[in-house]
Amino acid sequence: MPHCTYHQSTDALEKCGARYVMKSDLSSLMRLESFPFRHRLSEVMAFPVVTAGPGMSVAAAAALMTRSRVSSVVVVGDDGLAQGLVSERDVLRSLVERGPSVLDVAVATVMVAPVQTLPADALFYRAIARMTRLALRHLVVVDRGGRPVGIVTSRALLQARASRALMIGDALAEANSAADLGSARQALPALARGLRADGTSGREVAAVIGAVLCDITARAAELVEAAMAADGWGAAPAPWALLALGSAGRGESLLAFDQDNALVYSGSETSDRWFEAFGQRLNELLDAAGIPLCKGGVMVGNGAWRRTLEGWQAEIRRWVHEPAVRTTMNADIFFDFQPVFGDQALAEELRRAALRTAGQSAFFLQFLATHVSRMETPLTWFSVRRGRLDIKKYGLLPLVSAARARAIRAGIEATGTAARYAALTAAQRLHADDLAQLNDALEAFLSAILDQQLVDLAAGKPATTLVDVRRLPRPARRRLADAIRRIRVLKTLIAGVAA
Repeated sequence: MPHCTYHQSTDALEKCGARYVMKSDLSSLMRLESFPFRHRLSEVMAFPVVTAGPGMSVAAAAALMTRSRVSSVVVVGDDGLAQGLVSERDVLRSLVERGPSVLDVAVATVMVAPVQTLPADALFYRAIARMTRLALRHLVVVDRGGRPVGIVTSRALLQARASRALMIGDALAEANSAADLGSARQALPALARGLRADGTSGREVAAVIGAVLCDITARAAELVEAAMAADGWGAAPAPWALLALGSAGRGESLLAFDQDNALVYSGSETSDRWFEAFGQRLNELLDAAGIPLCKGGVMVGNGAWRRTLEGWQAEIRRWVHEPAVRTTMNADIFFDFQPVFGDQALAEELRRAALRTAGQSAFFLQFLATHVSRMETPLTWFSVRRGRLDIKKYGLLPLVSAARARAIRAGIEATGTAARYAALTAAQRLHADDLAQLNDALEAFLSAILDQQLVDLAAGKPATTLVDVRRLPRPARRRLADAIRRIRVLKTLIAGVAA
């Protein structure tokens, strides 16, 4: 990427080689096909992935592709990580350029490297955007450890027939300023409205919004990193990872959001001067792009949310051994994190350490359970403000918090609420009937809030979590009432967290 500061003029950006022209009209997102925004790569990838060691000959790799009836093989090292990719086209090109003798050389000499990857739980639209932007015919899908688990091919892109879905991904890939990032953010209501009109569930739309917010944050980090290098700060002094916290980390964002981010880095706190400057710039850029600063200060620019790996481990121990309302709030936000930029392995090391520390303290787990059991539930529909019920406070918050508490107790790494309840069911810690009811409740809450936000935004009002229950059709009102009643049952379930 060109080393351009994100505040430069259009002319300056053009001079340093960046393509600045953006798609200002994103209204066609209202009519987009929803498939790429509803399905994850794990659902569309080809698997199992065919792999080869770097020392395999080109001839052997070609024979392997023929036997396996695939168009490419992923070259992996002894650690199981992808080092490159060799396709049928690469073999043919090498034959033309170097002659038949190339068949005897190691496949590592003709592979394309580095290989482009995305995690298996990424939404399909991200693969479409990246493959289109980089003119890729293959993209490797990896697990949490970075090991290849599947392939997305250009044929899959053609079958998707979803060119309109590329607009946000393309806009972010080309973004070079706060205004550019803001264009993607401003497209979210139209995107959500189009998806809902297409029958997409509230939970799926929330996952899309969360993914786009994470993509915006990642692109902002990339711009800030380049700007700092251009301004004489040089490269980061140590490996690091930027983390999205809260609803974005869970993949459950709606249309009322602010910044919740953190950073972990290796090595000594003597490196913090660079990361402090990075964090302040990042938070300012995201704020200028329309993702407001967190009123509670949960942002990388705040030293409390920017620590070394060892510093985070010490802070988590403090939360666990000295639990209080404030530390519980911090833990609630933190334990939902997802890495969005930087060293993912470092972030996953932090996750494992955090779960290990928290899971060993019965006192902390009991504190989390008690915190959930004391959350308010409405006595009637009109525990309301001007005819509106706070669905986040009375429904979504206890549902999410209970999933988090039980997942920490079980050592489950998933961060999404539905994924946590599913993992608890798979571990026989939750009955399948309870899983279905909790998923229904989650959908009812997310849909009610999202649809109200779309109505309010269309009327020029701010998006909130307050829902006018009188506006709802009778079936939707009944479903929401049933969901809130289930929250009372949930308090019985959560009582078993520390048992």
